[in-house]
Amino acid sequence: MFNYPLTRAEIFVYLQQKHRRADFEAALKYLVASQSVFNFDSFYTLKNDPALASRRVAGNQRATELMKTARKVSSFLIHFPYVRGIAISGSLSKNYADEDSDIDLFIITKKNRLWIARTIMHAFKKLTYLVGKQHCFCMNYYLDEQQMQIPEKNIYTAIEVITLVPLQGDAVFEQFFVANSWTQNYLPNNCLRLSTAKPIKNNWLKRAIEFLLNNKLGSILDCKLMEITDSRWRKKTIEKRLNMHGVILSMSASRHYAKPDPINFQPMLLSRYAHKVDDLLQNTESSIAY
Repeated sequence: MFNYPLTRAEIFVYLQQKHRRADFEAALKYLVASQSVFNFDSFYTLKNDPALASRRVAGNQRATELMKTARKVSSFLIHFPYVRGIAISGSLSKNYADEDSDIDLFIITKKNRLWIARTIMHAFKKLTYLVGKQHCFCMNYYLDEQQMQIPEKNIYTAIEVITLVPLQGDAVFEQFFVANSWTQNYLPNNCLRLSTAKPIKNNWLKRAIEFLLNNKLGSILDCKLMEITDSRWRKKTIEKRLNMHGVILSMSASRHYAKPDPINFQPMLLSRYAHKVDDLLQNTESSIAY
C-alpha cells in the first residue's frame, strides 16, 4: 500500500492468519527464492527496488529525531485539564517520517469532559501557528475513558491500534489495549502489549480547573462545546473545504469521541487494499500455473 518494506518480524506480526514461526520462516525463504518477494539487507518487499530499503532507513532516522520532539510535546500537553493519556499515531507511530511529517496525537480524556479538554487544547494550537509549530500539535483523535473501544473494526484500525506509541498515561493505556483486544481477530500473531507510557503527574493548575468544573456546570459546558464544534465542522463538510492533503474536512463527533470521519477515507482505503491483495494473488497463481 505504501511501498514500505518490512522486516521479517513485522511481516509475521501483520499476518492475518495464525501461523507457527517455523512454517512462516520456511514460506518466506520460498517466496524470496522464487522472487515473489525481494530481500534487501533486513527488509523484504514486493518490488525489486533496493531504493525502497534506503528510503525506509532514511525515514526511520528522521522518525527517531521527530520522536524526541513528540515526547516533549506530550510532556507539555498532559498538563492540560482532563487529559489522561497521550499516544503517537500516524506514520510516526510506524517509525517513519519524511520532510512533511506531522506529529499525530491520539488523546484519551476523562469521562464526559472530552470537549472541554479538546477546546482548551485547540485554543492553544491556534497560538502555535504564530511560531510555525502547528505540525507538532496535530491532535486529531480523541476518546474519553467511558468509550475506549474503537467502533470501526477492520484491518486498518487494527494496525492503527497496535502501532500506537503511548507516551503519557500508563494506566489508561493498559485499559485501552485491553478494551481493544479485538485486534487479535485481525492480527492473531501480535501479542497483546501493555503500555510503556509515563504515569500522570498533575500540576496544581490542572487540579484547580478540574475541581471548578467537576459539577453540573462542567457537564453542561462540555455538551455545549460539542454542539458548537460539531456544527462548525458540519459546515466545513457541506462547503467541501479541503485539508492540506486534499481530503474533505469532516469530523465524527459524539459525547465520548472526536475523530476524522472514517466514512470519508476508510472504505476507499480498504477497497484499494482488497484490490491490491486480489491482484497479487492472481499474479501469484498465474506464475505457479505457468
